[in-house]
Amino acid sequence: MAPPVTERGLKSVVWQKIKATVFDDCKKEGEWKMELHVLVCFLLSVCPDNLFNKIKASCSKSIRRCKEINISFIPLESQVYTLDVPDAFYYCYSPDPSNANGKDVIMEAMAEQIVTVCATLDENPGVRYKSKPLDNAGKLAQLVEKKLENYYKIDEKSQIKGKTHSQLIIIDRGFDPVSTVLHELTFQAMAYDLLPIENDTYKQSFILLSTCRYKTDGKEKEAVLEEDDDLWVRIRHRHIAVVLEEIPKLMKEISSTKKATEGKISLSALTQLMKKMPHFRKQITKQVVHLNLAEDCMSKFKPNIEKLCKTEQDLALGTDAEGQKVKDSMRVLLPVLLNKNHDNYDKIRAILLYIFSINGTTEENLDRLIQNVKLENESDMIRNWSYLGVPIVPPSQQGKPLRKDRSAEETFQLSRWTPFIKDILEDAIDNRLDSKEWPYCSQCPAVWNGSGAVSARQKPRANYLEDRKNGSKLIVFVIGGITYSEMRCAYEVSQAYKSCEVIIGSTHILTPKKLLDDIKMLNKPKDKVSFIKDE
Repeated sequence: MAPPVTERGLKSVVWQKIKATVFDDCKKEGEWKMELHVLVCFLLSVCPDNLFNKIKASCSKSIRRCKEINISFIPLESQVYTLDVPDAFYYCYSPDPSNANGKDVIMEAMAEQIVTVCATLDENPGVRYKSKPLDNAGKLAQLVEKKLENYYKIDEKSQIKGKTHSQLIIIDRGFDPVSTVLHELTFQAMAYDLLPIENDTYKQSFILLSTCRYKTDGKEKEAVLEEDDDLWVRIRHRHIAVVLEEIPKLMKEISSTKKATEGKISLSALTQLMKKMPHFRKQITKQVVHLNLAEDCMSKFKPNIEKLCKTEQDLALGTDAEGQKVKDSMRVLLPVLLNKNHDNYDKIRAILLYIFSINGTTEENLDRLIQNVKLENESDMIRNWSYLGVPIVPPSQQGKPLRKDRSAEETFQLSRWTPFIKDILEDAIDNRLDSKEWPYCSQCPAVWNGSGAVSARQKPRANYLEDRKNGSKLIVFVIGGITYSEMRCAYEVSQAYKSCEVIIGSTHILTPKKLLDDIKMLNKPKDKVSFIKDE
């Protein structure tokens, strides 16, 4: 029997496709009552000819049906997917020439997986890519376009499917280094950065009566952060200050409705309250889980991260909270480097933001920074960014890309930075991406062709632009990982434009610490990287 689900968006599309293919299909044929030696073979992606021939030769008599579902990816959230190939980061950005074959293999595999994302969404998008400074995005875009063409020539109805009203944009990870190392203060991004959350599971040390989504482990409880939790979906992209205000208000609303308590609510009082009133225990438990999560974030934030965030924001934006230009970035950086309470990772993140802010530095200046802070053993976390096309040494002769003016947007002083992906998403939907910097690797779908070059006899210009957005999708793939703040931007842009849904994905999901560890290993041989990870 199919398991009950309450999934949203992309997850719902995936589930419905599996259900229609596996459960409903088999039900029609009465195959749930078949004998044990009769098999139904379902494949998540296109079956290679050599594998299909092996299956055909060895067990064709026992297989009743063989069907490709084409879902070779993980729908992580309603608008987020991953290919679950973190090794792609090493193969795509390592300078070691002996990895060339491995890179080709993983590029082919990623292209196949991306095609299954498009197929699941029933889209044949126009494929475009960021052309500089590396060529990974261009190579992958060409592979994806070729495989899309092949896929839609051999679909189930044996019909060629033309380009749909959607775009697929492929980008190399170096397009926005700032957002990968900055301390983010929206709830989800902050929690995954500061707390030891593994496999979306948050361990808490308090005692509460359990619910079906929380597992007891001695004195600890494990909370799974997922989209079945409506409260998590509601607050995960909000600033931590808002979360800390909202959750206690929700608790008071529930308790006042039940007429169970008055005044300020403590965690111990809530535990006693739940014992007395089990009928709303589950509702309170979820809120306490997220309140504890938020308080754990603040316990890490208050001692050191709060002051660090001001420095990071000033370096990232080049201006302070009052809008005044930062004249001396080194003077902004030094207090962080001299503070003994900051660990090496925080200091490296600050040094990187300093280097990004001045678009690269000299070898002499970098050596001085590394030696004075005693980061010799970790220096590759800084130097290896050059393999991602990010200027480290020497300084870049090209200017930094212009950013949108968002000074009028309401924000918190310690959260002034906007991930670069948001500019890209908005410009793509509004058709403002430079075609030289963001070329198509195939014929652009008519509705995204920039000039709106359709016959006047077909539709007026205004209606044409409106139709372009209605029901269209903007699918994004970043080679080498995406951050939680970039995931948030996909939801924000979708909400702002409403008629154009953004689906964002990558090889894997990044946290700053994991990214720095991966960057450190880029100039190491693959066998050494594998050995260290195994340890």
